[in-house]
Amino acid sequence: MRQATGILDFDTSRQGLLEITREVADWTAAQAMTEGLLTLFCRHTSASLIIQENAAPEVRTDIEAWIARLAPEDPNAYAHRDEGPDDMPAHLRTILTQVQLAIPLIGGRLALGTWQGLYLFEHRRRPHRRGLALHLIGE
Repeated sequence: MRQATGILDFDTSRQGLLEITREVADWTAAQAMTEGLLTLFCRHTSASLIIQENAAPEVRTDIEAWIARLAPEDPNAYAHRDEGPDDMPAHLRTILTQVQLAIPLIGGRLALGTWQGLYLFEHRRRPHRRGLALHLIGE
């Protein structure tokens, strides 16, 4: 059994979903394992990770609109707003999604479904540099 760890950094330009499937798949392939389990961990409290459809762009637009309705940017709704009106809603949006994903590695490839992609979900309006920790265990 082998292990590999790494950090991938992503620059976000706006609030919303950023597809990271290719970068994660490339990192995984470089580890030269055929079977195992990849864990991704988002090292932030105002960004998250999701697996979602990567074919129809409307899916991403609808998800972004839906999450904005669930945790709106309302300056009167929250006591915590140290970094602006999108600060506390960003934390709530992270609670609603997730900061960790586990994806099987089968035959040297991530076992994602046909229409599935990996996304970093930026919950803040201004650009950020986001770090993801990766841990692959396998053979």
